[in-house]
Amino acid sequence: MILVTYVLALSAENRWMVTLLLFAQTLTVWQVLRIAGARRGFRIAAALVFLLALIAAGLNLLAHASPLVGWTFSAASALYLLAPVPIVRHLGRRERVDRQTLLGALAAYLLIGMSFGFAYECLAVLQPGPLFGSEGDPGLADALFFSFVTMTTTGYGDFVPDGNPAQSLAVLEALVGQLFLVTAVAKVVDNWRPGAWSEPGRES
Repeated sequence: MILVTYVLALSAENRWMVTLLLFAQTLTVWQVLRIAGARRGFRIAAALVFLLALIAAGLNLLAHASPLVGWTFSAASALYLLAPVPIVRHLGRRERVDRQTLLGALAAYLLIGMSFGFAYECLAVLQPGPLFGSEGDPGLADALFFSFVTMTTTGYGDFVPDGNPAQSLAVLEALVGQLFLVTAVAKVVDNWRPGAWSEPGRES
């Protein structure tokens, strides 16, 4: 479902596609929270964000004003920032590393990168000047590309934020990405058990 929403995001070039994307994201995040066993209080908080996201999706079909599109992307960013929390908590309780652990870590990493990508797109719509200076405002595909390049600290240099708050957001994303990788690697090293991948049905 995460990969499907990513593909939808790459092709979201009009209001109808953005609305469809937001509905798909809402279903994806709800499924993530259900599978990861999120706590009741967390689900209630997430439900409020879901409601706002669905309202934004509906209004986005009716309104042509660009600020509303920006707030729609902010709702998408909030949804994808909520989802990794129960995943990481669930992974932290696992006593060994197996396919589920690695796939869960990958899912959380993708969700974080997409969350920042939607945040950049929100800034591009809402702020008065172009996000990337002479390169202009990015499309959603470029915003997601810049997000993952930043989170992995690859830094190709083809897109550079022209000012704040985008610059500060990029720094925050780089820090979050590196802390996530360091923590994930530490978890793998600490809990690695030889032969764990050959026993997928056994839980600790």
